[in-house]
Amino acid sequence: MILYPAIDLKDGKCVRLLRGEMEAATVFNDDPAAQARAFAAAGCEWVHLVDLNGAFAGAPVNGAAVEAILAAITIPAQLGGGIRDMATIEGWLAKGLRRVILGTVAVRDPGLVREAARAFPGQVAVGIDARKGMVAVEGWAETTDITALDLARKFEDAGVAAIIYTDIDRDGAMQGPNVEATAALAKAVSIPVIASGGVSSMDDLAALKSCGAKLDGVISGRALYDGRIEVAAAVALLSTK
Repeated sequence: MILYPAIDLKDGKCVRLLRGEMEAATVFNDDPAAQARAFAAAGCEWVHLVDLNGAFAGAPVNGAAVEAILAAITIPAQLGGGIRDMATIEGWLAKGLRRVILGTVAVRDPGLVREAARAFPGQVAVGIDARKGMVAVEGWAETTDITALDLARKFEDAGVAAIIYTDIDRDGAMQGPNVEATAALAKAVSIPVIASGGVSSMDDLAALKSCGAKLDGVISGRALYDGRIEVAAAVALLSTK
């Protein structure tokens, strides 16, 4: 499994939210590029970027910060938030982003996800953010009547690289991930699944690793910043068979 350290961008700074609430933002670093370099230096193989402002705006907002991160590191990066059309997808991949994450548009325009996955094999992921099992969109401001599993199954034959599954009620709350729901989703689809939301200890990482489903990776944010999870130790734990 791969550890994806999260760099959530709000107003050009590296922050963490509590359950997606923009008002509940804690700034952890004024220099996101320096934070990305630190993660790379600690042994991380990827970084996970989110344009929080962009998720609400429906278009990229923290572009300068993302470009600074891409210039600062040699490891691959994936980005979600505000990516809603083919031009934005093409633009980010041309700038060196390894993978784009499509969330809201996966609900609004699944055809675009399929088109992008065909055009850019291995570089398009679907972000499925769920509140009590139901998919939320528009920066989590709106909950739909679509289940996470139903949305995931829509893309089984689309060629997407991964599904990033986030349990919103766990995100930033430091209460542990929803291992049961994550494992159930991973068992139900053939697309690689990356777990996200609530990962706050080495025990949480171990629980996901031994959940009985093959997970591609795990995203963690706040716990890496406040020291509850030591980055190098987490990388070592997840990389062992």
